Amino acid sequence: MWSKNIKNDLLEDIENAVNKVIITNNQEMSTLNLTTTLRCEILNILVSYSRKIPHPASGMAEHNRLSNTLIRWQVLAYVASIDLTLAKWFESHLDALSILDEIGYSEIGKGLWAVWAAEGHSDPLRYEQGKAIGHKAWCSGANIIDQALVTYRNSNNQSQLLIIDMHQAGIEIDNNEWQAVGMEATDTATVKFCGVSASLVGKENAYLDRVGFWHGAAGVAACWYGASAYLANYLITAYQQKPNNYKAMYLGEIATVLAVTQQYFYHVAHLIDTEPSVCHELAIRQLRVQVEKIARHTVEIVGQALGAAPFCRNAHFARLSSDLSVFIRQSHGAFDLQKIGELTSFLHDNLTHEQANVWQL
Repeated sequence: MWSKNIKNDLLEDIENAVNKVIITNNQEMSTLNLTTTLRCEILNILVSYSRKIPHPASGMAEHNRLSNTLIRWQVLAYVASIDLTLAKWFESHLDALSILDEIGYSEIGKGLWAVWAAEGHSDPLRYEQGKAIGHKAWCSGANIIDQALVTYRNSNNQSQLLIIDMHQAGIEIDNNEWQAVGMEATDTATVKFCGVSASLVGKENAYLDRVGFWHGAAGVAACWYGASAYLANYLITAYQQKPNNYKAMYLGEIATVLAVTQQYFYHVAHLIDTEPSVCHELAIRQLRVQVEKIARHTVEIVGQALGAAPFCRNAHFARLSSDLSVFIRQSHGAFDLQKIGELTSFLHDNLTHEQANVWQL
């Protein structure tokens, strides 16, 4: 039902287009050293395909019966295997398009989008008489995006969405707080809006209450997974070039956890596409926790198996390892585990009479 052998034609087209640019720049994927120009070239290719990438919970592809949600995740995982900065920008762009589609907004312009939903600034964003005023922190891609889909809290403390054209006066971008080494290139900033034009979209709490909130959260995990899988691929190559028992042991350990997680991605994608009106919060929280765990484990185990050389001599390996360690902090850590426990307890209270517990086969 969730076979990886079903061909993803869209992914193949994207891979071919990206590989052509990489080769033109006299590079190859396994040792890719991204310049700013090359990163932007690849991003432009990805954005050109974005309207063809299915939204989550959009059913099964008619031509090959592959889960549309899985098609989307496979694309995100591929982009993450190239570069997690690209994955960060592109996942946010796709998420914005899917959010707008879900809330019924059809006037979506061209260009690069981003979703900025972090809260907590001392001067939070406000919306007054058609104008956006205040600050938004943790805004990735701040200097390169065309349209921002931004959350703010209204007078009733309810979350609402604004669309802001970033090509207007009155927007100040401050990158000084972004001191990260991992994910350094994401152009993450605090943005100050000084009474700029903004359009209100959706109803109160539409952003948080829609089922797609959790479907989108799983897309971030697909990025973590894609980077982890490519790091593990370096271990396969190293073992094949110079086999030894220790590399085989490390490879066996990583291969097992990645294969199990891969199957869970297939399962959750199938859940989302066959039950699109359900948020599947428990399954997706569990997926995210599992992928965060295997991402940390992969960086550690592959590093132990290969030693210092790829961290010091291979730009692609070093960048993926460093970026992944930061990107997975987009998880909610112990809070996720707490919610999983609460949701599992609730599920246990609603067992059918045939079940002894929630994990019974």
